[in-house]
Amino acid sequence: MKKVLILGVNGFIGHHLSKRILETTDWEVYGMDMQTERLGDLINHPRMHFFEGDITINKEWVEYHVKKCDVILPLVAIATPSTYVKQPLRVFELDFEANLPIVRSAAKYGKHLVFPSTSEVYGMCHDEEFDPEASELICGPINKPRWIYSCAKQLMDRVIWGYGMEGLNFTLFRPFNWIGAGLDNIHTPKEGSSRVVTQFFGHIVRGENISLVDGGAQKRAFTYIDDGIDALMRIIDNKDGVASGKIYNIGNPTNNYSIRELAHMMLDLAAEYPEYAETAKKVQLTETTSAAYYGKGYQDVQNRVPKITNTCEELGWKPVTTMQDTMRNIFDAYRSQVAEARALMD
Repeated sequence: MKKVLILGVNGFIGHHLSKRILETTDWEVYGMDMQTERLGDLINHPRMHFFEGDITINKEWVEYHVKKCDVILPLVAIATPSTYVKQPLRVFELDFEANLPIVRSAAKYGKHLVFPSTSEVYGMCHDEEFDPEASELICGPINKPRWIYSCAKQLMDRVIWGYGMEGLNFTLFRPFNWIGAGLDNIHTPKEGSSRVVTQFFGHIVRGENISLVDGGAQKRAFTYIDDGIDALMRIIDNKDGVASGKIYNIGNPTNNYSIRELAHMMLDLAAEYPEYAETAKKVQLTETTSAAYYGKGYQDVQNRVPKITNTCEELGWKPVTTMQDTMRNIFDAYRSQVAEARALMD
């Protein structure tokens, strides 16, 4: 019976992973976060041990639980592009500095560290598909602070790899645009504060125009959260040590769409739902520049497709959810929250 420590347990990946663990295994979950709104009834589950805390403050609790648990998932990170541009130091302090002691504790106590790298580490890589073993990791110039997230995450990957050379049992996983219910708060009206699917969804339910940054031609490979969690469960299980010392892209190369295509897809789907149809009719697509939307420190990647050969072969996994089914699942999940999101206009 594994003991799994999830720091950032109330986050998008954290709450979905906890739910899956508690529903399908006999593992114990030890979770820390500063909020609980996504966890709902999970908080009362007999195998969920929740502590309200902050990894930058409750360091002794964290170290004690790293020592106590078998698998460590430090999921606390800032992952919103507007923050990379406007508050780059916050990104470095949390995503790198605050996580480094946790990595060191995992090494000290001989635990399996399952660390969230990111598809962003590949930066502006020119490969048609990003290969975790061979692709070059390319960041833009220093005056584009957007790259501090990519750079901090890449440095952490290299530090973890270095600890691996000294005996740390680790797995790095790189999520490629995981989406689903609970990604961000759809009630957040501020542009750039959440990730693209949530942003567009919030605009649709409030009848606001959707801004396409630099025309929306940039593409992303989107992955349904349930498919991502399937892969993550296999990594945590780590049968016969298959995932030890490995780097896995977890994404769906077939769900590769431009941001403009995503907007059209969401508007077409909204028209099929009585809850969304009326406000969706008011939405128009407008174009803006990345400088106007995010700030002048932004720079974007035109395509980001994962190579998942080793993920599929070694973990016996494959992504199965189409983009259409993914979007429908998200629209279904928020049907009961439309009124609250709409009220934000008042």
